[in-house]
Amino acid sequence: MEQLIIGDISLTWLNGGVTNLDGGAMFGVVPKPLWSKKYPHNENNQIELRTDPILIKTESKNILIESGIGKNKMSDKLKRNFGVLEESSLEESLSELGLTTGDIDVVLMTHMHFDHACGLTKWENDILVPTFENATIITSAVEWEEMRNPNVRSKATYWKDNWEAIQDRVTTFEAQLEIVEGITIIHTGGHSDGHSIILIESDNERIVHMADIMPTHAHQNVLWVMAYDDYPMTSIKQKQKWMKYGLDKEVWYTFYHDAYYRAIKWSQTGEIIDSITRDRR
Repeated sequence: MEQLIIGDISLTWLNGGVTNLDGGAMFGVVPKPLWSKKYPHNENNQIELRTDPILIKTESKNILIESGIGKNKMSDKLKRNFGVLEESSLEESLSELGLTTGDIDVVLMTHMHFDHACGLTKWENDILVPTFENATIITSAVEWEEMRNPNVRSKATYWKDNWEAIQDRVTTFEAQLEIVEGITIIHTGGHSDGHSIILIESDNERIVHMADIMPTHAHQNVLWVMAYDDYPMTSIKQKQKWMKYGLDKEVWYTFYHDAYYRAIKWSQTGEIIDSITRDRR
């Protein structure tokens, strides 16, 4: 498992499963001759997208970013449609680190789309129960409202199976919320109305987790946003803001979906100056 350490905080990528989604949808109006130079695709024009939660360990908390694709949460048809070739083995990943699901204190949900939220619940004796039995689940108030009351477009991605069993464990916030010293979740909108990013700071080092307004390293260009984005101009505006912030300070950018990079540090001119690649063996 790949790891990034800044100051007193460590990040470890767990195995949350994989999807393979249409490359055109993932890059929106960007022509295929451009995006295909930066991110590989298969014969069906699909690109590999991990759904790997990030475990943040601080001195006092075990915090998870997202929950993975889950296990036994989809029919064979859904797995085929979303290119799910591997389901989550999150509990096994935690076990390798000497942890269990009960050791997770907080789960930060940048948004609640199925590919981020399926892992929040699991089947136990034919009943869906919380996967992280002791955790507080944090997401924006806007996102939580739409999760439970989706519109005609979003109902395909906000699933009752992913929220009903955990609703008494959810804490919401408005603009931003400091989880512990140095870790803050910030509402941005864009990909969804309630979408958030996460800032991590320790010992004068910084990480920006852009979630799905920059799902892969190939989405570095502020204009390269997904067709899946509900509010693409908001995505662009937020990317402009947080890319300028990050490039000026040469921060780490981390990824949940990228099949090739776990984290990248870019220079002010946009060149990669440091990176953590995913072990694809």
